[in-house]
Amino acid sequence: MQIDVLTLFPEMFAGILSESIIKRAIERDQAAVNLVNFRDYALDNHRSVDDKPYGGGPGMVLMCQPIFDAVEDLLNVGPAADEIVLLSPQGQPWTQQTALELSRKSRLVLIAGHYEGFDERIREHLPTREISIGDYILTGGEIAAMVVMDSVIRLLPGVLGDDQSSADESFSHGMLEYPQYTRPEKYRDWKVPDILLSGHHENIERWRRDQALQRTQRRRPDLWQRRQQEQQQQQ
Repeated sequence: MQIDVLTLFPEMFAGILSESIIKRAIERDQAAVNLVNFRDYALDNHRSVDDKPYGGGPGMVLMCQPIFDAVEDLLNVGPAADEIVLLSPQGQPWTQQTALELSRKSRLVLIAGHYEGFDERIREHLPTREISIGDYILTGGEIAAMVVMDSVIRLLPGVLGDDQSSADESFSHGMLEYPQYTRPEKYRDWKVPDILLSGHHENIERWRRDQALQRTQRRRPDLWQRRQQEQQQQQ
């Protein structure tokens, strides 16, 4: 998979690209990340990418020309982009299901904004979808782009080593993950549940499923309700 990121601050990505799972995926050629500073596409001597909003108001708005030119230049090289994603608080909420969907693509273009937002013509005519990572405001879209990159790349085949690892995680089946334990068997007065020490795999799987259901119902009633509705629709 190739991921192109348009950003005014490419240096912010140094950490995430040089550590842990994403670093290994890049080294193994399972993923490639290309950072593009769309300020390089500004036309004036000041390298301006933003201007005052028409109609007045606070802050500055990102202009069309640098972003359109940067994306169109990217699309002239390499494989076609499957998705052009605008990171925006007005976008579709980011979910594990959307991450799984995008992980099946070959090339993604992520646009990380800044300032007061984008000229509306960017939103209307450039991206194939908008994505929001939550109902809160960030200084810029870089952190949102990192979230999308991380959750997509870790789902690529072979990246985690054991593909079952991602299949069992929270949200993968519309539920939270079951409780996990490791050594020691007893720490202070807290013991690992006996069922996990039994060696009876069928009973362990049943226990894990029950725990996941109970935890989801208790901690995330919104997920539980959605799951119930989906099951009713399938009947």
